[in-house]
Amino acid sequence: MPDYSGGCHCGAVRLTVHKEEPISSAVECDCSLCTKKGILLVGVEESELELVQGKEALSLYQFGSKTAHHWFCKNCGIHVFNRPRNNPERYAVNVRCLDDFAALRPTLTIVPFDGQNHPKDRQG
Repeated sequence: MPDYSGGCHCGAVRLTVHKEEPISSAVECDCSLCTKKGILLVGVEESELELVQGKEALSLYQFGSKTAHHWFCKNCGIHVFNRPRNNPERYAVNVRCLDDFAALRPTLTIVPFDGQNHPKDRQG
């Protein structure tokens, strides 16, 4: 079972992602927030995300429907993880925050997600 450690830029927030399989893909959402921040996301179950340190350094940002919870370091501003609105019982970790991102990046399949036309925005 691979573990991936990571955190924000200043080191105040540290986390470990415990996955059953190696991370092989990441989601590139084109919503306004993900685009502006350059975020690449990997979905994780609540049990797979361990916040090692820095709970007190996290700040919450919400916009639009305020369903998603975007957590970032209030010291350096780096978006570390979120609870996405399309699956708020899970987390999505910014893979760019993983310590081994440079080694992981060449093997990642990038999966586009149309966040500009989010399914939760559609009237049913």
